Formats: sequence, C-alpha cells, structure tokens
Amino acid sequence: MSTVVDQQDIKREKILEAAYQRFLHYGYSKTTMNEIAGDLSLSKALLYYYFPDKSQLYIAVMRKLAGEYIQNLENKLNQFNTLKEAFAAQVDLQHNFIVKNYNFFDFFRVNEQNLPDTIWEIITEIRQAELVLLAAAIRVEEEKGHIKPVENPEQIVDLLIDALHGVRVSAVSHKKVMFPQKEHLDEIHTKRLQLLDIFIKGLTC
Repeated sequence: MSTVVDQQDIKREKILEAAYQRFLHYGYSKTTMNEIAGDLSLSKALLYYYFPDKSQLYIAVMRKLAGEYIQNLENKLNQFNTLKEAFAAQVDLQHNFIVKNYNFFDFFRVNEQNLPDTIWEIITEIRQAELVLLAAAIRVEEEKGHIKPVENPEQIVDLLIDALHGVRVSAVSHKKVMFPQKEHLDEIHTKRLQLLDIFIKGLTC
C-alpha cells in the first residue's frame, strides 16, 4: 500500500513541476491542462484524477512555492549578524522570488480583485511566517542589547510589512496594485531597502 502511495506522491510532484514550468513560461491564462498532460505523456483523465481543474492545480503549485519561500526565509534568518541584515534578507528574498516567478503570478494580475479565498489563505500564511521570523530576529537583537527595547515586535513588524508593500514607483504611485510592472520591480526594491534603513535606525541604540 505504501508503495502505491509513494508512486502517487512522485507522480503528483512531477505534475506540480511540469505545471510550474508551464505557468512560469506562458502564464496561467495561456496554459492548458492538455499541454501539461502532454509534457508528462499523461492522459488528460489521469491529470484530472490528481487535480480537478486548472485553478486547483495552480493553487497546489502556489502552495508548494510558498512553502519553499518560507523555508528559504527561515534558513536565511537562522544566520544573521545584524537586524538590518535580517530584514534586508527578507526584502531581497521576496524581490528575487517575485522576479523569478513574475510570469507565474499573471493569475494575480488578471484576478486581482477576485482572488480565490485559498490564494488569500496562502498569502496570509506567508505573511504570518514573515511576521514570526522577523519578530524573533528583533527579540534576538534586543537581548544582545543591539537595539532599543521593543514592547510588541509582532506589531512593529506588521506595520513595517504594510509600509514596504505600500512602496510604489512615482509614475504609478496612485495605483494600488499587488503586482507592479516588471520593469518597476528594481526601483521598488531599492526604495524598500531605503525605507528599511530608516526603520532600523529608529530601533538602534
């Protein structure tokens, strides 16, 4: 029985990887289940056995990517020398994650005003992980005496994340969009690091 389950898990992982490559190169809207099945030499019926429709497959890939992002962030924040380095690691990691997977996120851009609840749950999980890990970094630096005492680290991190997400390029500052144009990402990244620098200086003894 366990062998059957293992084989199913392997096949499921192969489907997720093939779907990720399709979504990454062509975007959600230009990817079909037929193409994913073809990439794997699977029947369409077998693909639908694992995932009832394209949106469920996309969500499964998104959940996998989110888990990898959180794990990478945890690894980064397990080894830092200064609080600025810890927070910059999060800003850099998120920037690189979005740049690398920009085409994958066309689903977000197309459905920004009507994202499924499951997607919001994944976004919430990512934010909660960032909040917990960065608040822990603040506590570590506070215990070392490197920063001023912080009464509620989670609240401070929550405020900072909100502020970082609000950073826009001047040309489109009036538009509240989740994913800006790809050519604006580097400018936004630079501005977020500048804002982070101000934040860290406010905490430093």
